[in-house]
Amino acid sequence: MTCSALKVLSWCGAMAGLIAGGLVAPAPSARAAGVLKVAMTAGDLPVTTGNPDQGFEGFRFVGWNLYDALINWDLSKGDRASDIKPGLATEWHVDPANHKRWIFTLRQGVKWHDGCDFTADDVVWNFQRVSDPKAPQFFTQQFALSRAYLTNFDSIEKIDDHSVAITTKFVESLFPYDMSYVLMVSRCRAEALHYDWTAYANQPSGTGPYRFASMTAHERMELVPNNDYWDKARVPKQDRLVLLPMPEAATRTAALLSDQVNFIEAPAPDAIPVLKRANMQIVSNAYPHNWPYVLNFTRGPFTDLRVRQAANYAINRDDVVDLVGGMATPEYAEVPPTLPYYGHPVIYKFDKAKARALLKEANCLPCKVTLAISTSGSGQMQSLPMNELVKQQLEDAGLEVTLNVMDWNALLDVARSGVPKYPNVDGMNASRGLLDPVSAIIKPVATAYWSPAGSNWGHFGTPEADALVKQIFEEFEPEKRLALLTRLHEYESEQALMIFVVHDLNPRALSPKVHGFVQAQNWFQDLTPITVDP
Repeated sequence: MTCSALKVLSWCGAMAGLIAGGLVAPAPSARAAGVLKVAMTAGDLPVTTGNPDQGFEGFRFVGWNLYDALINWDLSKGDRASDIKPGLATEWHVDPANHKRWIFTLRQGVKWHDGCDFTADDVVWNFQRVSDPKAPQFFTQQFALSRAYLTNFDSIEKIDDHSVAITTKFVESLFPYDMSYVLMVSRCRAEALHYDWTAYANQPSGTGPYRFASMTAHERMELVPNNDYWDKARVPKQDRLVLLPMPEAATRTAALLSDQVNFIEAPAPDAIPVLKRANMQIVSNAYPHNWPYVLNFTRGPFTDLRVRQAANYAINRDDVVDLVGGMATPEYAEVPPTLPYYGHPVIYKFDKAKARALLKEANCLPCKVTLAISTSGSGQMQSLPMNELVKQQLEDAGLEVTLNVMDWNALLDVARSGVPKYPNVDGMNASRGLLDPVSAIIKPVATAYWSPAGSNWGHFGTPEADALVKQIFEEFEPEKRLALLTRLHEYESEQALMIFVVHDLNPRALSPKVHGFVQAQNWFQDLTPITVDP
């Protein structure tokens, strides 16, 4: 296959550049047959000091490979949405005498990669590391990366060597989900390095299925199997995992075709037919995810419900789906219909005339808005062309859109800091993992999660939303709680909480030499079952 034959495809030039630049790996040796080489959408390597940066892609490839949380995710099946399962805690329950107190029974016999034993002292130390500025191990970076998951964390106590109790600020029946996002690092290693977190980043120690092997800054990270992993079914089956940041879809596609890598995230849509002809595997799956614009509710045009509704009616979602080669489904509400609390939301079908009428009624025609977007990143799909198409659609309906373009980590700073730091941003295109109902529909509307303390970026808040959230958190009977969650999702749709665009189908392209990958209905994925032929 030659570039002359493929010159109409956008990735052809990238492929030629890889070859000319000497970046294409030589033919693999027999030993290299067991090496899984992944091209990530991230613009840089995720940090290795605990909770990673680079969004949930950082969790997917580094966080969940080096580390465990008290509660992990079951990523073993592709025919249903994933749910949580025991991790470093084997069991948890709310204290019947105090619904703000959760008791976690810890897994025994677990060792850190450095050989030290895992105990309750490590768990207490880890929570202090990300929450207590007076603790010697407190790490500002990890505080920032963990804060959104610790909004309701108040304190932790050791009960004995194999159990701890966590006290929350308010009753939250769904609190265990939050604990799945707080990764545990080795106290033993950190103390040996005298809390030098730069040194720790180059010698990280967790309890996860992979051990850290090496890293070339901004270029590649290599992990190897942890053959002593406590979950024997998840000891990695490949010899080595190599992670390479490649934010450009064309570069990732070219790297796969030239055998530089054998597993890529988000292949270029226009290259999928050629990838198939080259016998590459194209895998995708529905999963709880949305690609919306999160809005500013403190100032600007989107404080008016009519403007939010107009923006939703202005989107021709079928055109966006076509742009990404069918690897998405139209999004008319926050969560997809596959989730049990979908209910009967308002369906914002494309209607440009209705959008213009609403803008005129709101006295906002033309309606000037500034939207922060990224060039690439975890779950951002084909960010630039998608955002350009949405901009065109919004402007056709009467909005005047300025795109504030930045790299993924810069956009994540906007997301974490929220409108207090970025008040002049009217909306932000940050894809969202809807892994659990707290992250999916509670945090975006509850005032308890206003940024920067939580992930309610735009400071949405109404008495009705807070009352519903309080009822949900105080309801421990699943069926009754489900009915309340459904009502909350319907309410958020009525409020046009976001500009809804599409749900991702999470496409990946794999070499025909790659076997054993099960694409979970989850933002996270398990790489441990994968094998690679010579």
